[in-house]
Amino acid sequence: MADHIDPSGETPATPEPIGAGASSLAVIPAMDDGASAAGDDSTTKGTGSNFKDSASAFAKQAADKARDLAADGKARAGNALDEVSRLMGSAADTVDEKLGADYGKYARSAADGIAGFAESLKGKEIDDLVADVQGFVRKSPAVAIGVAAAVGFVVARLVKAGLDGTGDKADATTTGADDAVNA
Repeated sequence: MADHIDPSGETPATPEPIGAGASSLAVIPAMDDGASAAGDDSTTKGTGSNFKDSASAFAKQAADKARDLAADGKARAGNALDEVSRLMGSAADTVDEKLGADYGKYARSAADGIAGFAESLKGKEIDDLVADVQGFVRKSPAVAIGVAAAVGFVVARLVKAGLDGTGDKADATTTGADDAVNA
């Protein structure tokens, strides 16, 4: 390294190596605990641990919320199935009168089957229901895919019908308001 001469004509002093003098201790922090100059490993590990703990707590909260929603859905489905069963049972009397006792017997049998399924649904825990569904899917995946497709189709039709009905009401309201303005 070439010495540079400043305007005063003096040669500046070469810098001391790190750790050679007392002034270097003020510039470089003490690293007696074995930490590297790039960062404190304990801080990095602590941050990673905090992130894992937060993620774990969040996952537990999400699982608890999902379990609560599933239990609520299970109760609603059980009540809805009870109502369907009751309606089918009362419709069986009408079927007896109009179509004959044999058809009424089928309607009552269907109502009893739905009632039994509703009671079974109400009596099982969420984990048991999930295990039953998983077992069914493993035994017959083609049927499970077909059922999922059929349910998806029905839900899509119901949503579309609901949206179409809402659009018709909005159109009727707008048309009625336009007619009143134009008159």
